[in-house]
Amino acid sequence: MIQQITRGIKISVETKFEGSFLKDQILHHAFMYFITIENQSKDVVQLLSRHWKILESINRPQYVYGNGVVGKKPVIRPGERHTYQSGCLITSPLGCMSGTYIMINFTTAKKFNVDVPNFKLSVPYILN
Repeated sequence: MIQQITRGIKISVETKFEGSFLKDQILHHAFMYFITIENQSKDVVQLLSRHWKILESINRPQYVYGNGVVGKKPVIRPGERHTYQSGCLITSPLGCMSGTYIMINFTTAKKFNVDVPNFKLSVPYILN
């Protein structure tokens, strides 16, 4: 598990390789990632949007931007957490993801960034 704390918001990430398959004559590798966002601050916060950078060993970086996470903009009170899962397809057997959540602090009404730590996407047999 990979973890990082930014401004009192703890991000924990776990990944799971789901398998490989051919799509349009190209081999793709599927990964699930499980993220827990824990509010260790004293303020109520809300996740507004996300920015992802996906790196692959043989392709150019991909950038993904969007509102919320999996269709939600969770409000997280002090001591609470929000957990979700999502997935990623890459064509390289090795890759990684990192990102940023844009959040708002309800006490100050100010937006702030929370870093999502870099996490690996690797096909298990590639490193043997």
